[in-house]
Amino acid sequence: MKFKALADRKRLQIMYELTQRGKTCVCDLCDIVEMAQSKLSYHLKILLDANLITKEIIGTWSYYEINKSEVNGLLSEQLCCIFRPSGS
Repeated sequence: MKFKALADRKRLQIMYELTQRGKTCVCDLCDIVEMAQSKLSYHLKILLDANLITKEIIGTWSYYEINKSEVNGLLSEQLCCIFRPSGS
């Protein structure tokens, strides 16, 4: 299920952006990945269900970030560097 979640270009883009930016509001992600919120929510749900990202609700906004322990445990050392922020 986790690799299936990663087998989509838009979801990989979302993962990459979350890696670079850290915790990010869904409203900002819409602009970053150039996607309507309804379509973005579909992709975020798949990543959440696969436990590859986490969600925190602050007020009326949802914030997402990479589930580092899950991603690091899933991918090889060579692939993990894709989902690590620069300079880490």
